[in-house]
Amino acid sequence: MEEFDSRFKVFYELMPCKIREILLVSSLYDACIMEEDGRLSEKIVNEYRGLNLSRPPRLTWVSTAEEALDMLEKRSFDMVVTMLRLVDMDAFTLGEEIKRKCPSIPVVLLTHSPLPSQFDPVRSKSRGVDRMYVWTGNADILLALIKSEEDRLNVAHDTQKAGVRLILMVEDSPLYTSAILPILYKEVVTQVQNVMEEVLNHEHRLLTMRARPKILVTQSYEEAMEIYEEYKEYILGVISDASFPREGVVCDDSGYRVLSHIQGQQADIPLMMASTESSNRSVADVLGIYFVDKNSPSLSGDFHHYFVNKLGFGDFVFRDNDGRELGRAPNFRALEKMLADISDECFYHHWKKNDFSRWFFARSETLLANRLRPATDEDFRGNIADMKAFILKNIQERRRNRQKGVVVQFDADEFDPETEFLKIGNGSLGGKARGLVFASTLLRHHPELHETFGEVEITLPQTLVISTEGFDAFMRENDLKWVAKADLADDEVIELFQNATFPGWIDEELRAFLKEIRHPLAVRSSALFEDAQFMAYAGLYHTCMISNDNAELEVRLNQLISAVKLVYASTYFQGPKSFARRVGHRTEEEKMAVIIQQVSGRRWGEYYYPAVSGVAQSYNYYPFGKMEADEGIAAIAMGLGRTVVEGEQALRFSPRRPHILPQFSRVEEILKNAQQSLYALKVGSKARCSVMTLNSEIEKLAIRDLDGSGPVSYLSGTYVREENTIRYGHQHRGPRVLTFDKILKYNMFPLPELLAKVLDIGAQGMGSSVEIEFAVELPLAPGEKGRFVLLQIRPMTDRDELADVVITDEEKGAGVSVSSHALGNVKGQPVTHILYVKPDTFDLKHTREIAREIGRMNVEMARRQEKYLLLGPGRWGSADRWLGIPVTWEEISEVCGIIESSHADLKADPSQGSHFFHNITALGINYVSILEERGDYFDMEWLLKQPVAVDGEYTALASFENPCVMKVDGRHAVSVLLPPE
Repeated sequence: MEEFDSRFKVFYELMPCKIREILLVSSLYDACIMEEDGRLSEKIVNEYRGLNLSRPPRLTWVSTAEEALDMLEKRSFDMVVTMLRLVDMDAFTLGEEIKRKCPSIPVVLLTHSPLPSQFDPVRSKSRGVDRMYVWTGNADILLALIKSEEDRLNVAHDTQKAGVRLILMVEDSPLYTSAILPILYKEVVTQVQNVMEEVLNHEHRLLTMRARPKILVTQSYEEAMEIYEEYKEYILGVISDASFPREGVVCDDSGYRVLSHIQGQQADIPLMMASTESSNRSVADVLGIYFVDKNSPSLSGDFHHYFVNKLGFGDFVFRDNDGRELGRAPNFRALEKMLADISDECFYHHWKKNDFSRWFFARSETLLANRLRPATDEDFRGNIADMKAFILKNIQERRRNRQKGVVVQFDADEFDPETEFLKIGNGSLGGKARGLVFASTLLRHHPELHETFGEVEITLPQTLVISTEGFDAFMRENDLKWVAKADLADDEVIELFQNATFPGWIDEELRAFLKEIRHPLAVRSSALFEDAQFMAYAGLYHTCMISNDNAELEVRLNQLISAVKLVYASTYFQGPKSFARRVGHRTEEEKMAVIIQQVSGRRWGEYYYPAVSGVAQSYNYYPFGKMEADEGIAAIAMGLGRTVVEGEQALRFSPRRPHILPQFSRVEEILKNAQQSLYALKVGSKARCSVMTLNSEIEKLAIRDLDGSGPVSYLSGTYVREENTIRYGHQHRGPRVLTFDKILKYNMFPLPELLAKVLDIGAQGMGSSVEIEFAVELPLAPGEKGRFVLLQIRPMTDRDELADVVITDEEKGAGVSVSSHALGNVKGQPVTHILYVKPDTFDLKHTREIAREIGRMNVEMARRQEKYLLLGPGRWGSADRWLGIPVTWEEISEVCGIIESSHADLKADPSQGSHFFHNITALGINYVSILEERGDYFDMEWLLKQPVAVDGEYTALASFENPCVMKVDGRHAVSVLLPPE
């Protein structure tokens, strides 16, 4: 045995260089996300325990470059991780300052966008930054970059000391490095753990893990060859891109040169070529090596296949000559409940030995343990029942306090219905849920908000998240990964997913949840990229609502599971797929977490809805009159928020100037623009027992049909036809008109002031402009508190970040289109095609047909890989066909710009609160409104004279031999379209 143990002594000396102290430089928002997504701290602790390191690395967060430099003067750090966007200095300048002070410290840049222009991997140094990674919302990237740096520091020592193997990866793209590196480390750790099962005891298992294969990432031909020549006898495998820099120039054959050289020297090393160009498969075939398309929806599976079948991990599989497999050679227990059941004698035995406090000390529950330890028999006069009650009370208080603002792992045995935020599974929370975690952190950091608005309960809805682990299990158990590649209609995907089996372990957790929860539930998407900075997929996935009021638990459970399946299915709808192609994401990279939330509102008869719901933005793209852009904008409606986010008729106002309502300037305007209908959830006898289709439980109600009870009585006035005025009070007879005056003018609920404050602290914490979704419950009795529920928070793109674009007076004079209400930023975008709605056939009754015709043309443009400028009247993307053309994202995914032209029958405000609008602006697509009353114009006569390539019933495609040029000055919201030269 002594001889056996001596074989492991060498492992104690491995990994001498450890990343112990990490300085994280970021905004509060980024720090919150990296801490909460997937419980990052917990992941780091568990991973480092698994590697038997003395202690896990500690993250120290600062929010400015100045603080970072000051901290480096005071303390020693092993790594600096900085986000791109800092308040007082750009990340590259910060890197240079750090290198001047500490030349050897690695500086790693995390960015939300794929590649800042300042970063040049061909150069040996990129202004102070050693490595760059792209943050996609997957917490594993931070673990991967820590491991990667440790591998670089320890490879020389560990290969010499213990012959540790390494995998060489050649990749010059930070985007693909960020996608692939977490996959590689996950595979390495998982496969090594599988192989280690024969190790005799836990200690040796931990020691063996320290000898896992290392992964070295190189970015150029020279660097790859240098690493290979130095460590060739330790190489386990090589993964190489096809094209990367050689002698300072990106060469298409660099990958072939590296791989063929290694193959010529060591033919037994498993090699892989990973490329975005599928044509390079033939290059891999020439070498006889494994090939992976980096755009493949099954990228993770392809790497898994490489590890299991090429690198020798996994089972030993016996096969015959035809490849057939013949055989293969081959894991707070409820203390409260227990305290109630144990005998007094047993309890007192542990009490007198301080076992309870000792147990809590061991779990770092020092506050609770310090409260229990001083207690003595005399404090309770020997009454054991009082002693038990004392301990139970303290445990319960500690648990409740600990859960505030914290994502609590769901436990059926310990589920507390009062818990604010719960999570099922160990995967990511997804983008939308990360935003909720940030919102919770925000409210916790600003107690003055509750003090200022003492008459309002400011809260988040009770939330349960099924992490992406649940989605992975559902897809794996039903063998549905192929759907990512398939071109299926949305209804086909729904049918496929509804007929699939649901993971049993999630089923049991949801059953336990529903035993305690009886209020209506919203089942919402929370995909990885959803609401992420610079890549938000707002509104492309789906939300389902269920009444959750059936007397039978199994009926309610089946409702909930069907709703979850619908949200899972929406991952592969045409809208998200086309959006993913536009932003360069692989559909397989997207994973879906699901949020299950209490629906905000009250029951009114057979319907359930909030008094007010809405969207607010801290930046107003279209300020009017005395409004300022940075004062923000809000849109509200009675009922569920679908009215606002789908661009239907809602009331827009500035939170700082709620009295400025241009759409309500005259009685005639009020009657025309006031909300006419609302969305409500069916409950009671109207609710169905099964939820098989989207929105089946939502009903659209006409305001005129409401009986006068509920919020309509508080939010509306009565139109008195004889006086042509709107009066308030129950004595008046006539149609009700929603004006929201009691909120905006008479302060029944301080919504404008509250929105202004929440937007301010949200923008401050996130480091950018923000958009929030919210719901309001009005106080219905004297002394009752109103309720403001923060449903969501997401980042917006700031105009201050845009580059300068100059549009001269001469260009305005020469332009065929000039607008003073433009979004986007481009110095000169060529426009070869303009798809426009023909003015002579336009009719509001046919807007749906127009949308479908545009969709068919979009498919053809996608096939041709050509972009086009879209021109038409009214509000694009509105679900209300009477306000504009109700296109969906997949119907216009190839646009390079959109112009809203004017029309006598359409006077809709720009729909700033809609998901459609958010996605357009997040993608940086130029969006122009023509407001003739402000002097804007589009020369339609000119366009109608241009050659038509495709002439449809409602639309026409004009094509130009020499392109038009679009310029958009995003800072000043001005645009011009210049005709071909």
